[in-house]
Amino acid sequence: MQAVIDQQELEAKVKDMYRRVADEPHGDFHFEMGRALAERLGYDRTELDRVPQAAVDSFAGVGCPFLLADLRRGEQVLDLGSGSGMDTFVAALQVGDEGHVVGIDMTDKQLTKARRLAHEGEFSNVKYVAGHIEELPFEDAMFDVVLSNGVVNLSAGKDDVFREAARVLRPGGRLVLSDIVTDAQLPENIVCNTNLWAACIGGAMQRDAYRDSIESAGLQVESVRDNPQYAFLSRSAQNASGQYGVKSVTVLARKAGS
Repeated sequence: MQAVIDQQELEAKVKDMYRRVADEPHGDFHFEMGRALAERLGYDRTELDRVPQAAVDSFAGVGCPFLLADLRRGEQVLDLGSGSGMDTFVAALQVGDEGHVVGIDMTDKQLTKARRLAHEGEFSNVKYVAGHIEELPFEDAMFDVVLSNGVVNLSAGKDDVFREAARVLRPGGRLVLSDIVTDAQLPENIVCNTNLWAACIGGAMQRDAYRDSIESAGLQVESVRDNPQYAFLSRSAQNASGQYGVKSVTVLARKAGS
């Protein structure tokens, strides 16, 4: 029998967690944040120097999707769960003034902070939209690339997320995710714990099932990379990582077509 999560409770806890990430980037979390993490995961230092440092401080990603994304000038990019905006700003630098980047997030504090930083940093090719990644407020085939970093594991509707990503991608478009998965299926007592979901653990999907869900949405997985540079901070998170193989991966998938 499939474990059932209280989705309203989960959303409230995720919003509260990431409100704190926006407001208190140096607070006490299960996960590491900030520039040192970003550099260790593979972000380019010169690009980090060019994005708003308050966004870098609130960076809570689990990998560097740009290592596989191969963004090109002029491309249209969507970032699922854009947070305080660091990945949207990096993407904006890579696609240039001819390109455009949209971030979507459900946490008001994150959206407010990202919009302020985009305005202050004069990132005119970036905008932010309030919404849920399971039901994207965009037309079909709008984007060349869909990015996400440490967010899909927080969703209780991962199949919907992948179907929506496939829908808004143009033929030949890329989905590039850094996310948390597991080697072994998590037990029900962890899966039903909304605190562990909000900490990027309880919602982690078994890695083969994760790949199957992406491909069932109509996308072809081309590459899966482990990110051993990423590690949880708290003892409870470290214990789950050791017992069930909770880890970070980066996935590149492509929609059929030219």
